[in-house]
Amino acid sequence: MKYPNRLSSGANNLVIALSETEVAKLFMDDTRSDIGSEAEKMKYANQVNDLIVKFVRLDYHEEFQAEMLVMERLKPIDFRAYEVGTRELWLDVFEDELTQLHQNGFVHRDLRRPSGIGGLYYDNILLTETGLRLIDVGISALREQVGDKIFDKYLETERSEMAAFKEYFLNR
Repeated sequence: MKYPNRLSSGANNLVIALSETEVAKLFMDDTRSDIGSEAEKMKYANQVNDLIVKFVRLDYHEEFQAEMLVMERLKPIDFRAYEVGTRELWLDVFEDELTQLHQNGFVHRDLRRPSGIGGLYYDNILLTETGLRLIDVGISALREQVGDKIFDKYLETERSEMAAFKEYFLNR
């Protein structure tokens, strides 16, 4: 089936534009991810700060026979059009907000896509008019759900990914 207004697709889901201000991640069949869990993690992060794309609502698309996770529509800007000094400021804010999420028990877990998944590294980090933002919380984790030992392991990996992203963002 062709999906009008398709914006992107990931390993299990695709994202369509609903309007100028909203997009929907479509959940069809068994995608191994739980729409409710993803929505709850998104809402949790949204209460901490504005780094994660904003949750809008859960809905159902009759034509596609798909559950929808509706989010704010972000329109990415190519960071290479901006001077390194400006990028450093955006990166400082991004790192501060990511640290706030970590301190509040949220880890994104997908700053750098695994090599076996299509797309570009750092596809989940978008530069927007309001700064750097994170999308796709499908595999994110909350400390209260996974416990300290697993959360700390995820955090260690994310910090390593952040260091690599910093290098990429400032030197590309």
